[in-house]
Amino acid sequence: MRYELVVFDNDGVLVDSEPISNTILAGYLTELGHPTSYEDSLRDYMGAAVHRVHDLIGERTGQRLPLDFDETLHARVFAAFARELEAVAGIADVLKQLVEDKVPYCVASSGSHERIRVGHRTTGLDAWFRDENIFSAEDVGRGKPAPDLFLHAAARMGVAPERCVVVEDSRLGVQAAIAAGMDVYGFTAMTPKERLAGARGYFDDMGELLGLLE
Repeated sequence: MRYELVVFDNDGVLVDSEPISNTILAGYLTELGHPTSYEDSLRDYMGAAVHRVHDLIGERTGQRLPLDFDETLHARVFAAFARELEAVAGIADVLKQLVEDKVPYCVASSGSHERIRVGHRTTGLDAWFRDENIFSAEDVGRGKPAPDLFLHAAARMGVAPERCVVVEDSRLGVQAAIAAGMDVYGFTAMTPKERLAGARGYFDDMGELLGLLE
């Protein structure tokens, strides 16, 4: 493999959480008086840390979300995860092959550490990740599309950015990877290719990923 580190986004790449979390987010914002469709949520918030929700609502309406917004949103999402969440099809086989080939990998997610770990425990992916290769936007000052999170992950893993490859399914994530000076491949299982412009390549089945990275 021509890369020394594979950096995975979490939501939508490792765990199939985007339909669940964006349905809940859209419903909660609408409940609070900020009409938001599922499609709106995907467009505006997919791949972003929760502070982006606060920022956009503030910019658009001049209003602040409730103080317990994050807590309530996470509680609703985690409850839905327990009922519905599954790993992305084929990702366990990819991780198994990386381990067998001794290729380092990590996750760098806009989600909180708690969200990452809840999702991994629910789907069994916790068998493939340890504390030292889990990175969250909580660890840095700015989330995606800023490059900070990916650069932090690379530094902690001891690999130069140009030797890293990112696997992403969101526009903000692709932008962050490019800004970090990393190659990025766009996973198009639920995100149209045109929304991931700038990626080095695209794939819609996890079974295709390792071949792209060789």
